[in-house]
Amino acid sequence: MEATNSVSKGVFLFNAGAKPKRTKDGKTTILDESMTEALWYRGYRKHWDTLQRAIKKIQSTSYGKVLDDLLAFVEDCYFSTEYDGALPTAILLTGINQPDHLSQFRNLSEHIRNKSLSYVVILQSWDCSGIKQAIESMVGGFMEQQLAEDGSPEKPLRKNQLNLPVLEAWYLEKHDQLERKPNLTIILPEFENFKSAVLEDFILILNSHASKLPFVLIFGVATTINSIHSALPYHVTSMLKLSTFQSEPSITHLNKLLDHVFLTPFCPLHISAKALTLLLDIFLFYDFSVNGFVQGLKLAFIEHYFDQPIHGLCTIIRDDDELSEMIEELTADHLLQIRELPSFRPFVESLEQPQAVIDILTDDDHLKRSLPAMLLRVHNYWFTFHCALEILHTLVSDLPKAPLGKYLRELYCHAAASDVTVLPEFQECMKLLSFLSKEEMLLKIKAMLDIVLEYVNRNDQLNTEGCIVYEVAPLEQMAKGLVLLSDELAVATYDLLPNGSELEKTDRQQLLSPSMGRQELREKLLTGVRSAKQESGVTRTMGRLMKYLVKRIFQRYLKPPNASSVPLIELFLFSDSAALRRHLIGSPRAAIHTALTNPQHYLQCECCILDDPGSILPTLPDISIAYKLHLECGKLINLYDWLQAFRAVVEERDPDDLDEQVSPQIQARFTLAVCELQFLGFIKTSKRKTDHVTRLFW
Repeated sequence: MEATNSVSKGVFLFNAGAKPKRTKDGKTTILDESMTEALWYRGYRKHWDTLQRAIKKIQSTSYGKVLDDLLAFVEDCYFSTEYDGALPTAILLTGINQPDHLSQFRNLSEHIRNKSLSYVVILQSWDCSGIKQAIESMVGGFMEQQLAEDGSPEKPLRKNQLNLPVLEAWYLEKHDQLERKPNLTIILPEFENFKSAVLEDFILILNSHASKLPFVLIFGVATTINSIHSALPYHVTSMLKLSTFQSEPSITHLNKLLDHVFLTPFCPLHISAKALTLLLDIFLFYDFSVNGFVQGLKLAFIEHYFDQPIHGLCTIIRDDDELSEMIEELTADHLLQIRELPSFRPFVESLEQPQAVIDILTDDDHLKRSLPAMLLRVHNYWFTFHCALEILHTLVSDLPKAPLGKYLRELYCHAAASDVTVLPEFQECMKLLSFLSKEEMLLKIKAMLDIVLEYVNRNDQLNTEGCIVYEVAPLEQMAKGLVLLSDELAVATYDLLPNGSELEKTDRQQLLSPSMGRQELREKLLTGVRSAKQESGVTRTMGRLMKYLVKRIFQRYLKPPNASSVPLIELFLFSDSAALRRHLIGSPRAAIHTALTNPQHYLQCECCILDDPGSILPTLPDISIAYKLHLECGKLINLYDWLQAFRAVVEERDPDDLDEQVSPQIQARFTLAVCELQFLGFIKTSKRKTDHVTRLFW
């Protein structure tokens, strides 16, 4: 093997000498120019940067309220000079795995420092292993901040000089003459990670100096406020004046990102139901990490764009010239890939003129001229799809037990996987909607009209910005039909309408006909009873409204994105959930087994190449030799026999020719390999026989 002789060689980083380069927009990358100028990379970079800005905007909006509340808390702490015996303490309940947890507290620190008269220091648990280190970190942080603001050339004090008396002397020297003295705000972003003894001593020391130093504490708590009382005794918590603040839960933040960024027609790439379900399952059942979810979506973007260059065509086009330039970059191979798309064949079969079929299959220039209209058609498909999806979400999100789900992401998974109108859950929702009162349905119609108006206004805004213009005619038809039915429902009453479906005289004569059989007579009577049922004006209008929504909106515009929906839909849809699973969900058992049975798979060294997967070479790592030998044993393994087999492989000698004396080097290598296998959980010591080990099966 190479110089690095270790089982964990696969995780070592060997620098290949690649130096980062700067792209035209000033960003650093290790890719060469031919890669950064490719169509797929330009599309990926452009759209992910756009989505990243939208994500940061939503995050700043979500954090804005709690930041302002904490700022007001800090400003209101010390208006009087008399200390009342309790340290003002803010408890920020963050929830587990908040997006950018530490950066959230850094933003809070900057927010307080810039908008209030206060010094702020952030104490991390790894910097406060003991009370001495905690005091030094706190005092050093306050004094360094003052020196940085003043631009003073004074050298900071040594660590052994940083203590509370020094902080008190420095604070009184700098601010004793001021009428309003600044607060000393201390932020502990990860309260649960601090040792209880350190926290207890830290608070007691701060409380003893709080009459001269205006301390303010902010604790970041991931669980509940009960963790404060569990970690600290009563005589310590009684010295804290607690105020609780609640940040936005991770699931709420995720729903905002999906509703306003990813599950919109203005997102260039759309995720299939299977891939989105996988990402949601990882979020909901593993870590509640919004950052992890966003990185999973980023991986989906990279996989989709890098898979084929033609996927760069799934872009939010700013003008016709940009679209024409993109299409002109396509080569004959790219056009062949487009013709091989599953959705391209139904489009060709739908052409009526034989010459048009021949041209689009054989003439590259004709296909290039046809591509702009086909791409715009896909954009319009997603535009009406998401509008109809939000209309359906408005209708069914608050129904009892929410058969189709309460959130837009759940409804999207239903609609993207199959025709949602044929699902039993959809039929149940329609039945529940028929029980709504007139006033409730009018409110829902108003909400649906607001959604349509919002889409039309967004299209107008894009038009003024010079971006692609969607077709709003289908939305105008939706709005027109909803307005007419809303007006009809508004004037409808609960009075029973006259029965216009009574049996006519001819029908009565047919019923009295002697030639009619008993079964036919029964069916006629049942039909007459059903048709004779009277209904009110509200009920009839509600039925017409439900029929209009199902026939004219949902069945028409909520077609699942597949090869039969619209041509070139594959360019705009990422559906490779297997790639996401392979990259995001590890398979430790398979990986360890592969590493131990075939080390060359990870080490990539010539000495470990196996002609036969079951063969054992002396050049393999010791743990691989021991592992492959232990696979040939039963439940109990004799250590002496195992050692002799290991020795025979390493020394490349026949077992009958081995000496009785084992060299210390071979014995040490075998012992280390056995310990590593025990650490990995393949074997354990046996209680039945002292010179045996028990083989474990995963």
